Amino acid sequence: MSHLHESSPSAAGADTSAFSREEVQAARETVRAVVPPTPQFAWPLLRERTGLQVWVKHENHTPAGAFKVRGGLTYFEALTGKQPQVRGVIAATRGNHGQSVGWAAQRHGLPATIVVPHGNSVEKNAAMRALGVRLLEHGEDFQAAREFAIALAQERGLHMVPSFHRELVRGVMTYWVEFFESFARGEEPAVVYVPLGQGSGFCAAAAARAYTGARSRIVGVVSAHATTYLDSFRAGRIVEAPVTTLLADGMACRIADPEALAIVLREADDVVAVTDDEVAHAMRLLFATTHNVAEGAGAAGLAAAVQQRERLAGRSVGFALTGGNVDSDLFARVLAGSAC
Repeated sequence: MSHLHESSPSAAGADTSAFSREEVQAARETVRAVVPPTPQFAWPLLRERTGLQVWVKHENHTPAGAFKVRGGLTYFEALTGKQPQVRGVIAATRGNHGQSVGWAAQRHGLPATIVVPHGNSVEKNAAMRALGVRLLEHGEDFQAAREFAIALAQERGLHMVPSFHRELVRGVMTYWVEFFESFARGEEPAVVYVPLGQGSGFCAAAAARAYTGARSRIVGVVSAHATTYLDSFRAGRIVEAPVTTLLADGMACRIADPEALAIVLREADDVVAVTDDEVAHAMRLLFATTHNVAEGAGAAGLAAAVQQRERLAGRSVGFALTGGNVDSDLFARVLAGSAC
């Protein structure tokens, strides 16, 4: 199994909250070749319904329907540049990371194997297969699928694409740079809400805030049914937590990543939890006010803002609709009010 190593510092200790101007500009060029800057709106009806000015960054409008595709592009560019001998890759996912790997592997002519847990999203599985990946099902949750993928990588000599890595963060941060740069200095939202799955989205937001000099507070959002990052944030160390969410598969993480957690501990103003019912309400709210489809994790930022609107006191907020890849039957149940 091969790993993508960084020059000093090493991959294990690379600072995923600080990037040079050259690194950021290179990432933007790499990403822009596939993903144009995504739309960003403060929808009037959403403001009317929530009482908040909510800036929505529409990462559901990428070619993969989610933000993750950005990180795959920069990761594979670095991988093929540093390790041209790699002949195949493998990754574990609940869906959007797998599509990111599929897109990038296809662009670089590399075969990709993706491991998902049993019961994974039918339509996310279909989207990954459409990108030419070999899809395997194993285990009852992401962590079990990940451990199986690592073992398979060692057995078959495949490169294991991690769910968290500096090169993934470098690509993902491009959408947060787009977001923060769209505001005049000092006019950015007071708070941005960022869902926490494996941590690349949160760490990207922190890196983009540092890069642009934005002053927004960053609040991490976990599922109330997958609380490893919340529990770990409170304890100051990794705390494993069970995953029981039925709706927010993009946040269905059982064990926080240690590198990501270190940045969350340093950069998060807070971490909050939203229930599946709150997420379902946010999904319905987004559809009714913007006619955009959000998957569970994609609506989590709005769910957190709605939960906390009394304490926000009319300040503007921002969040990314990080993905719209929700199964049709599940979304139909959400709209009907019977998903959870």
